[in-house]
Amino acid sequence: MINKNILKIRKDLDKLDNAFLKLIKKRTKLVDKVLSNKKFKKDIIDKKRIIVILKNIKKKSVQNKIDPKITYKIWKSMINAFIDYEFRKFKK
Repeated sequence: MINKNILKIRKDLDKLDNAFLKLIKKRTKLVDKVLSNKKFKKDIIDKKRIIVILKNIKKKSVQNKIDPKITYKIWKSMINAFIDYEFRKFKK
């Protein structure tokens, strides 16, 4: 038997996923701009910035009553994905 409540919630999740895709596209464009200003491949990974970002995400997650383990994993994964993207796109 199909649970109509679950189907409704899944439709809402699909809408959120589509919104995330639009945000990822915007973020990618900004990463492209940053990448165009990097002169060396070694400039791609900024460990200090990554630490600051992850600390801020943890703080904001707690403030917004979001499980910080979830947001940490999401941001860590996103950061790693964009680092990989930058290495693939770097052309200098």
